[in-house]
Amino acid sequence: MFNIEILTTDLDESIATIKNVAAIEAVVQLQEPWTYQTLNDLLEQDSISLMVVIHTSKNEAIGYCLYQVLFEQAEILRIGTHPDYQRQGIASQLFARLNEELKANQVESFLLEVRADNISAIGLYEKQEFVVIHRRKGYYQLPHQPAIDALIMQRIYR
Repeated sequence: MFNIEILTTDLDESIATIKNVAAIEAVVQLQEPWTYQTLNDLLEQDSISLMVVIHTSKNEAIGYCLYQVLFEQAEILRIGTHPDYQRQGIASQLFARLNEELKANQVESFLLEVRADNISAIGLYEKQEFVVIHRRKGYYQLPHQPAIDALIMQRIYR
């Protein structure tokens, strides 16, 4: 039903996939979704990669993880699954593939940031062996709403 792959380094061949990811980003990110141009600009950096879940019959992205690897540390910059495909184990399979990739590249620790009120994401990350290592008080702020803390979570590879 779907394949998980890392986007090729030839961004010209990946325009449609990056546009699919930007469309998902616009739906799943509550604040400031990243645009096609932002994603494309980030992917021009050698340290940043995009892993995508491709629906095989539709040939379009239904999930993604934009991540950065610097030496022995990796960080998720963005992750998302199209709402039509959430709660089907896609994110868990994406993490499994990502963990294989990071271990193969000798990554020792893996970081991410999540809103403290995003209970379903926190549950997913805890299943992936991430633990909270820091709390940024009042990090997420929207007009006329209470500020939300950001949790910094880390997974150590042993």
